[in-house]
Amino acid sequence: MSLNYKHLRYFWMVARTGTIARAAEQLHLTPQSISGQLSEFGESLGVELFRKSGRTLELTEAGSRVLTYADTIFRTGDELLEALHDESAHATRFLVGCADSVSKLVASQVITPALTLPQPVRLVCREGRLATLLGELAVHRLDLIIADRPMPPHLSVRGYNHLLGESALKVFGAPAFRSRLKGPFPQCLDKMPMLLPGEDYASRPRVLKWLEDHGVRPRIVGEFDDSAMMKAFGQAGVGLFFAPAVLADHICRQYEVEAFGEASDVMDQVYAITTERRLSHPATIAISQEARKHLFAA
Repeated sequence: MSLNYKHLRYFWMVARTGTIARAAEQLHLTPQSISGQLSEFGESLGVELFRKSGRTLELTEAGSRVLTYADTIFRTGDELLEALHDESAHATRFLVGCADSVSKLVASQVITPALTLPQPVRLVCREGRLATLLGELAVHRLDLIIADRPMPPHLSVRGYNHLLGESALKVFGAPAFRSRLKGPFPQCLDKMPMLLPGEDYASRPRVLKWLEDHGVRPRIVGEFDDSAMMKAFGQAGVGLFFAPAVLADHICRQYEVEAFGEASDVMDQVYAITTERRLSHPATIAISQEARKHLFAA
């Protein structure tokens, strides 16, 4: 037995309007035509769909079940037509995983060029730990991962690292710290309250080594897995913090802080990790080119 969708439409309209006459008006058909095809539909299903109640028709138990499915079928059809007329439905989905150890400011500036292509792109951005995102990349649930380190070599995931750029780190803090920083940089940081990135950040051991190499022992007052939260605490005057020099102007404006010095030999790196040895996806190419030409040009 196969389902006749034309007959299903007639049944659905009769069930919704309550009479064959009203359904015929809506469908621009004669009542006799609707009645005949409705009978054929019931016979093909082997069930009674309606029973008379005065001048109207009432659904039988079987008819109610059929109506439930008909509602779903025609609602889905309407959604399909809407989607076909929706410009965003024609956009290419671009699935990006962003390691949670990457600065939100860096990630947004790196990814944004993918949205300026002639072909519309619908960005789907997911955040998580790098190991989890690599698992998603391996089964092609992601097109690209933005990370602050290359893919670990011990993982059995086929992927390739593409260095987008690197930036030295600067030390930022609330303006009130300027009068408290005595002497040359970086010795002026000694015993000052300091905010550090969490253990998942690739820059953390580099920062700690840099401080040790310069004989600087700040007072660690906070560690943060979220770089935006660390900057917010820095804005509140809780402590000084490190962030990429390439974003210095943006950070100073957004968080109302000042830059007090640069750790020029401590680099914060940004990688694109893909399953492609040579980049071919238009959005990925745009990200790579813009990052190297503009964001990390210096």
